Amino acid sequence: MSNRSFETQINKNNMEIKNLRNLTLALALGLTSTGAFAQITNTATIDGTTPFGSSEEYRTWSVGVNAGVLNQTNIFGFNRAGFNKLNHEVGYSAYIKKHLTPSFGLKAQYLGGKVGGSMKNATAGINEFEAKTPWSAALSAEWTLGNTSWRFANGIVKPYFAIGLGALNFETTTTDVGGASHKNDATTKLYVPADAGFKFAITKGINLDLGYQLNWANQRFDGVMGGQYKNDLFSYAHAGIEVALGNKEKPFMNNSNPVAAFVNDANKKYDAIKAERDALVASNAQLKQQLNEIAADLRDDDGDGVANKFDKCPNTPAGVKVDGSGCPLPEMKNETKVIEKIIVTEEDKKVVDEAIKNLEFDLGKATIRSTSFESLNRVASLLIEKNFSLKLAGHTDNTGSLQTNLRLSKERAESVKAYLVSKGANASRIEAVGYGPNQPIATNATAEGRQQNRRVEFTLF
Repeated sequence: MSNRSFETQINKNNMEIKNLRNLTLALALGLTSTGAFAQITNTATIDGTTPFGSSEEYRTWSVGVNAGVLNQTNIFGFNRAGFNKLNHEVGYSAYIKKHLTPSFGLKAQYLGGKVGGSMKNATAGINEFEAKTPWSAALSAEWTLGNTSWRFANGIVKPYFAIGLGALNFETTTTDVGGASHKNDATTKLYVPADAGFKFAITKGINLDLGYQLNWANQRFDGVMGGQYKNDLFSYAHAGIEVALGNKEKPFMNNSNPVAAFVNDANKKYDAIKAERDALVASNAQLKQQLNEIAADLRDDDGDGVANKFDKCPNTPAGVKVDGSGCPLPEMKNETKVIEKIIVTEEDKKVVDEAIKNLEFDLGKATIRSTSFESLNRVASLLIEKNFSLKLAGHTDNTGSLQTNLRLSKERAESVKAYLVSKGANASRIEAVGYGPNQPIATNATAEGRQQNRRVEFTLF
């Protein structure tokens, strides 16, 4: 390959490195500006997902069960209707949920148990109530707040909030201060559940659920009628588990933060860009090394017209005529042959054709095999006798890289020139060039064609 070709390749590599550096810098700035340019160590919740990918990449259905404490009081202290004495009862719940996004889903919930309460200092009227709730069914919208966090891209603690609307079946029994009881008929009324809490991702598809649910019920729930807009209220403190349904190889959408998927994808692309840039830097360094080696080989330190690589007699004094090996020519003893007209005969052509036919090199090298010496000797004698000029053109097939073939074709032509000059031919009348695979005389698609293309052409003039 010529110096110009190497310089073109190096400039191309430098341009690609510059573009990659700019792209890497833009990507790094974009990520660090969000505070999320950190490796995602736990990828179980995002494996197999892509930023803005479809819901088919996740498990989107889950079921949950929990149990806890039901009572008429609440931590906020409102809507107690005078029933201030705590009366804790066991409650239980189950639900099925469809996750539409990592931070939002719809939940169908069942809640059962009983609620009771009593007044501390009642002197008349109702003193105590107990409301049995055999069943309830509600549809709620639930928001998982932890799945929109950029600071905690893949945290295991997920705060959530839900609110919905449902039907509550209850049967209330009241007891007055005198101890008389009255059981109301069972009835079903609308109620509003509002739930908040934390979910802890303990495995890939299982969450621990800790929550506190407030339930606004009909004013007949505690047996004491309130005002027109007065609703009864009871609470449900609960703990349980949530289990994802579906293919266990897929991550659970409720535990997957889109930020984590984005950061993980960006890190992979950054690593790929960096690897490509490192490869280009290494390639550029290799090209520079090859260029330096070629430049050293083609340098002519003693100025005798023979490159250092082929110069067998370095440090030849200035002005001394040399042969193709860089060694001084024997002095001519007043013998000068003048050929007024140079004519290439058919016999001359046969000598050259025979040399071409018998010319062989070591595989992949520019070393001439000894079987070629006899034919080349006749060409050297012909050049000396008739003072011909000779052009040697090296050619290869297309196997291997372009730069390797260009270098090999040039070196083989130079090797033939050096041999002819070593046999007395005039170096100044021999031109050696290499064309690599650029001038084929046959197809490179077959072994026979490639063999024809591997050649050194001799042109007398």
